[in-house]
Amino acid sequence: MFDSVRNNKKIVQIFLALITLPFAFFGVDSYVRNSGAGNDLASVGDTKITIPQFEQALRERQDQMRRSLGANFKAEMMNTPEVKLSVLNSLVDQRLLLLEAEKNRLLTSDEALRDVISKIPSLQENGKFSMNRYETALRAQGMSQPQFESKLRQDLTLQQLIGAIGDTAFVSDTQAEAMLRLQSETRQYSELRITPEQFADKVKIDPAAVQNYYDDNKARFEVPEQVRAEYLVLSLDALLAQVTVGDAEVNAWYETHKNRYEQPEERRASHILILTNADTDKEKARAKADEVLKEVQKSPARFSELAKQHSQDPGSAQKGGDLGYFGHGMMVKAFEDTVFKQKEGEISGLVQSEFGYHIIKVTGIKPSKLRSLDEARSEIVSELKAQTASRKFAEAAEAFTNMVYEQSDSLAPAAEKFKLRIEKSGLIARNPDPKTLPALGPLANPKILGALFSEDTIKNKRNTEAIEIAPNSLLAARVVEHVAAASIPFDAVKADIEKLLKSQEVAAMAKRSGEARLAELKKGGEDQLAWSLVKSASRMQSRDLPPATLQAIFKADVQKLPTYVGAGVDGSYMLYKIVKVSQPEQVDADKRKGLQSEYASIVAQEDLSAYLSSLRQRYKLNINKAALESRERQ
Repeated sequence: MFDSVRNNKKIVQIFLALITLPFAFFGVDSYVRNSGAGNDLASVGDTKITIPQFEQALRERQDQMRRSLGANFKAEMMNTPEVKLSVLNSLVDQRLLLLEAEKNRLLTSDEALRDVISKIPSLQENGKFSMNRYETALRAQGMSQPQFESKLRQDLTLQQLIGAIGDTAFVSDTQAEAMLRLQSETRQYSELRITPEQFADKVKIDPAAVQNYYDDNKARFEVPEQVRAEYLVLSLDALLAQVTVGDAEVNAWYETHKNRYEQPEERRASHILILTNADTDKEKARAKADEVLKEVQKSPARFSELAKQHSQDPGSAQKGGDLGYFGHGMMVKAFEDTVFKQKEGEISGLVQSEFGYHIIKVTGIKPSKLRSLDEARSEIVSELKAQTASRKFAEAAEAFTNMVYEQSDSLAPAAEKFKLRIEKSGLIARNPDPKTLPALGPLANPKILGALFSEDTIKNKRNTEAIEIAPNSLLAARVVEHVAAASIPFDAVKADIEKLLKSQEVAAMAKRSGEARLAELKKGGEDQLAWSLVKSASRMQSRDLPPATLQAIFKADVQKLPTYVGAGVDGSYMLYKIVKVSQPEQVDADKRKGLQSEYASIVAQEDLSAYLSSLRQRYKLNINKAALESRERQ
């Protein structure tokens, strides 16, 4: 069932990275059938993408970015229209794929789901699935077992659909070999550099041209309005660092929540499965199961051997039918009910489930047990800290907002009350270059920048209001220095303008000279130029070559050699004389396979993009831009 996924793992990972957002707290029914209400952000077919779904996805994307970037992550990175639109588009693509999967009746069976969960490395202990680790991991994520399994089932279903698309991405050996020959092609060439410096003594800049440039480009010689600010950030993380939890609190929590630290009973079982499905003669399957059961009852010690011989469960047959340890809820009901009634070593009769007929042997029992306080302590401390910090933030947010407004002449009272440090910025321009925004840290938020340059903030030196820059994060700032916009005097920049104009002119002269020589060579003129020693270039080994050089050399028509081309490189004009072209006689098979796989991934990505585009045409799709913009302003 999952062959296409297994055969195209890299492709599937790329696709899922592009379109998959966690489904936590939204089951498949919610995604596929939820009709939504109110100011929904989008509709896909007859379904809605609601604001809570979008906000959950945005929080999950933020968590992904935080884990990926570590200390370099800034919460304000997520508070941009581009990021929010990207998240919404991901949800739309995800919904389209889920609708299509449901339409085509793609599903993930309980057995396949159980097999995937049991093989997650972080949920294993000593090479075996651990229910204790499973439950601990779910608690750490704030998810229940049904929520996680619903999410995973949907992910696996999506992988089936995406894997099927990946299967259509085909690159033949011939195509791959032709591409590899082109990439491996070597061109030998000589070069001649015509530098601007050669024309320096031929250029004199008219003073009037310098004045005209200044007059025509006054905006380039303005220092924009700037402010220097100080600010406070009240965040959940800041309050979390202030929280301490005493032993008494930990002990009390443990005593009143012991049921959460119970490790439920687990059982280990082996089985022999005789499959039944729509194409199976069920009477023959039952007869076959009866025959196998008789063999097992005759020779119980041969259970493992008989499982390898007769079981039709591909996941466990070669392991003698062993399914490892599992707890309640991990198996289909009929199977589970039987296992948890048997004694260790006992062999069942025939047990019928939706998969077929099972013969089950219980091979191990781990009784339920209570984790000790010491084992659960770190988990309890983390939970109590998080609860306390969340409560403190909810209480502090309103007080912080009121204080920075009511005591608007200083941030010090709020800093003292909430034990926060007043941060200071450098000079910030009114409309900063987007490239400089990351350096501004939390002040890069458009709402913060707008507030800092408001008349009230600048003239009256009042605090800005408390502005939400990210979930559970408020910022208030005040201007401590204001620098008005001003023009730089002509005399201060006159020499720089003259230097600029001269550099432009000598570069233009170098280009004209180079193009004239190139035209003569192409017409068949005598070649008496002082070329460099012959060099080699290939597409696969091009790191040391400027892009313009590589492009000129490999775009050249090499039907007749030598051939000449030119390109502007770093202010100079370069002439190239290509004297020889060669390709490898044989293509390395491993390199061909690698290129074939890489190219297939590219083709598959293009196929998925085209498929999603077709789905967007097939299903009625509406984006509520007004609702999305209102989320951006909040």
